Amino acid sequence: QVQLVESGGGLVQPGGSLRLACAASGFAFRIYGLSWYRRPPGKERELVADISGDGGTTTYADSVKGRFTISRDNAMNTVYLQMNNLKPEDTAVYLCYAYYYRLEYWGRGTQVTVSS
Repeated sequence: QVQLVESGGGLVQPGGSLRLACAASGFAFRIYGLSWYRRPPGKERELVADISGDGGTTTYADSVKGRFTISRDNAMNTVYLQMNNLKPEDTAVYLCYAYYYRLEYWGRGTQVTVSS
């Protein structure tokens, strides 16, 4: 059974940091590309960051470049999103996504709220 389970969300003040984790099981994790998406309140889902299977290639949305870092641990079947200097506009449900050609899986998400 395929599972993607996000954790690490919460309430943080502007300028603070959070580290999200997504633990995967039930598929060949190391060959899948992995992404973090987010869905702000009342808005469409948007891509935040992406990492290749070997971890050698990463891409970021312009809005998070220099603040967020995506990484993966293929031995632990986990992908991370380190988020620094958080802003109120980063408030969203953050979702983990795994893909390999036509195969794709989604997590249920974790809420991040940035507010003073």
